[in-house]
Amino acid sequence: MHTSLCSFGLVILSLLFLFTTTQAQSGRIPTPAQHGMVTSSQYHGSEVGQAILKSGGNAIDAAVATAFALAVTYPSAGNIGGGGFLVYHGADGEVTTFNFREKAPLASTADMYLGSNGKIKNNSNHDGPLSVGVPGTVAGLWAAHQKLGSKPWSELLQPAIDLAEKGIPSSWNMQRIMKYFQGREEAVYDASKEAFLKKGKDLYEPGETWKQPDLAKTLKRIQKDGKDGFYKGKTAKLFAKFMKKHGGIITEEDLAKYEAVEQAAVHGTYRGHDIYAMAPPSSGGVAVVEMLNILEGFDLKEMGHNSAMYLHVLTEAMRRAYADRAEFIGDPAFNPDMPLERLLSKAHAKELRQTIGLFKASPSDSSRFNKALAYESEETTHFSVVDAAGSAVSLTYTLEYGYGSRIVMAGGGFLLNNEMGDFNPIPGLTNSRGLIGTKPNLVAPEKRMLSSMSPTIVAKDGKPLLVIGSPGGRTIINTVLQVILNVIDHDMNVAQAIEAGRIHHQWLPNITSFETHSISPDTRRLYEMMGHKIRFRGAQGQAMGIYIDPVTGIRYGAADSRSFDGKAVGY
Repeated sequence: MHTSLCSFGLVILSLLFLFTTTQAQSGRIPTPAQHGMVTSSQYHGSEVGQAILKSGGNAIDAAVATAFALAVTYPSAGNIGGGGFLVYHGADGEVTTFNFREKAPLASTADMYLGSNGKIKNNSNHDGPLSVGVPGTVAGLWAAHQKLGSKPWSELLQPAIDLAEKGIPSSWNMQRIMKYFQGREEAVYDASKEAFLKKGKDLYEPGETWKQPDLAKTLKRIQKDGKDGFYKGKTAKLFAKFMKKHGGIITEEDLAKYEAVEQAAVHGTYRGHDIYAMAPPSSGGVAVVEMLNILEGFDLKEMGHNSAMYLHVLTEAMRRAYADRAEFIGDPAFNPDMPLERLLSKAHAKELRQTIGLFKASPSDSSRFNKALAYESEETTHFSVVDAAGSAVSLTYTLEYGYGSRIVMAGGGFLLNNEMGDFNPIPGLTNSRGLIGTKPNLVAPEKRMLSSMSPTIVAKDGKPLLVIGSPGGRTIINTVLQVILNVIDHDMNVAQAIEAGRIHHQWLPNITSFETHSISPDTRRLYEMMGHKIRFRGAQGQAMGIYIDPVTGIRYGAADSRSFDGKAVGY
């Protein structure tokens, strides 16, 4: 009898292990898998990526399939009408990145959003067709697949096409955007209503099947013709025609000229680990490495996680890195003299560290430039992938605002970004409220706007260890930083590291945001006694991470519980 019970217990444990490898993790418990893992903000996307891995695809294949699936199932941020960044670390040690950030159209000018009074006209850098940058997502996924993919391109598009044609359950999350479209009368939103409302006017009830036939047709053109299926031919003609009709400036020439760029990763080290992240126009990699370099000189473990002293030194590191970000970082094609080597150096970090008082907050003085960051929406999405061989992808992409410009191109079925709002809108104006007008990120034709997206891979002994990233606008950089510190300095598993309370300071405005209930009253008092000002906010970011145990090789995935539909799926 005893032997039978033991056998029964082993069967139950085996079933539980199998179950956990195909379901989302719960809270601070990561999802284990022996072979491959995908962690994203929407479970359909994770499941599509996992299926590609299970069928023999590599990390790039799974990333491409996941990204296209999220364009169907997670329209608030998943996209083919936006752009982003991909960091790759192969099991063989190869490291590279792909920059598919959107570009300003050829007809752009530095003052294109300003009225005669020198102020922004009708929020035009965020609302309407002028806010749309030339999309980069399709070109970026195509470039990564051409270089590193293994499965046929057409196979990776099919799951997204099936989801668009057969439909997915409408979610509670979509109720707000559907009601928004119901209230819009402008002709520019007609195609948005057709795409998101039943018969162009009625709400889909939660759980009711929502189909996207125009998006499926666009995806089929991309499936058949690759990058050219988006940037040339019918889709490009529909795009340019729609822009011309509604006052936009993107043309067929803009689309045909767009290219994603493969570029070297930003590289840093932290306590014996290698840090690989995006180079400009993403500011994330530079800022994360700079802050880690500053913090390497403090015994963070001894200070204790989220103690007042720990939060103080984190804040001071954030303050200095964000000030450097504002002064120096932009599109390298337009800013060839960015001092990246100095910003990433241990020597620069030492100089900055020596200016930090251990018991007193520093000032954040906008007169450092007498110039002035554009607002960055927190509606982005990130996913992480590790394949059976141990190769890893960290990918963050966005439409800027939730649902981007909220404009669906007639006949295309996909949402357009409003990324032009990420340029500094008013040349020369920097102020204490956080508006930045420094030269590196002013609008110019074919320029890529500055971004805080920070897809990052931490490696040890030449192998990927932690794959991490998050949405969250300017908070992304600090979210990624804190997850890395939680794993390396505070010995947390990846789920604990992601679930822990987070803070954010960005130099200007001079205030630290704390997630509600993330610190005790005593810690708050001690932190404020040092001269820091604080405010409380809701959730910061939705980090999606994978940790590869260097001893067992088991992949541990964690989807941030701050994400409504996030899921870690492995096999």
